[in-house]
Amino acid sequence: MSRAKNPTELGPDALLPHNTRRSLPIALLRAREAVMGHFRPMLARHEITEQQWRVIRILAESGKVDASEMADKAFILAPSLTRIIRSLEERGLITKHKDADDGRRVLLEIAPAGMRVIADVSPESRAIYDQLEARYGHERVEVLLDMLDELATLGD
Repeated sequence: MSRAKNPTELGPDALLPHNTRRSLPIALLRAREAVMGHFRPMLARHEITEQQWRVIRILAESGKVDASEMADKAFILAPSLTRIIRSLEERGLITKHKDADDGRRVLLEIAPAGMRVIADVSPESRAIYDQLEARYGHERVEVLLDMLDELATLGD
């Protein structure tokens, strides 16, 4: 009589999916890199990193944002955000000041120079989106965005 093997006896690969191309985390990373491969050269031409772009876009959309809220919205770890804020502030793209009601809170706001960067980069960014929509169709891109948004709320 053969006994059933414990999965750990089968070796480390026994518990893994058979094909990493069908692994959701890896597929999401591959898709992100494929999409960002279109945006990175454009951002580099404007001498802005993708993280800096996320920060100034959020500020352009939201107005004043608390630094800890920015870390959450931009998916940037606090130590990295501190460096990004310093760089953007030195370049005059954002302003940073203490909250009048709570001196521990740091509020970020986009500066006029930051709005000029948004205005300069946005047409090129829109052209990239248009190319992606031309390839996949507006409806499919919208469905994908809806699905990703739904997936992102799994932990909520």
